Amino acid sequence: MGLNLTALLDTFALRELASGMAVTLRHMFKPHITVQYPEERTPLSPRFRGEHALRRDTNGDERCVACKLCEATCPAQAIFIEIDPNSTAQKRRTRVYNIDETKCIFCGFCQEACPVDAIVLGPNFEFCGFRREDLFYDKAKLLANGERWKKEIDANLEADAKYR
Repeated sequence: MGLNLTALLDTFALRELASGMAVTLRHMFKPHITVQYPEERTPLSPRFRGEHALRRDTNGDERCVACKLCEATCPAQAIFIEIDPNSTAQKRRTRVYNIDETKCIFCGFCQEACPVDAIVLGPNFEFCGFRREDLFYDKAKLLANGERWKKEIDANLEADAKYR
């Protein structure tokens, strides 16, 4: 039958088990790399794509010029914009700016398409909703996000500016 003698000895000596235990013992005494999440935080990249925010300019006016490029480039069709009929051709503004976060795939195309950096994906990844309606963001909520995360968003855009 031709049984291999070394294979038979390896089987009875439990060599595979011993080599597996050696790997376990080698790694058992190394320092742990687990992050205790709520207490410890890992740094986020400046290009991290989290919760949406609308930014304001230095005068406090909204930056969005209602060009609708973000709506056109969104592959998930999660953005809906209506232009304010009372706005002028020199200063167009939006009347409705809605983002459905349940549809959004956080690709960042809206941020890349915006010519005035009005819509950005901020650093917040800890947002949730208990109902579907909680994740429908209107213009007021997007502007509030922009105000809340202004310092972090500005720092991220500045750090990423040299790569654009």
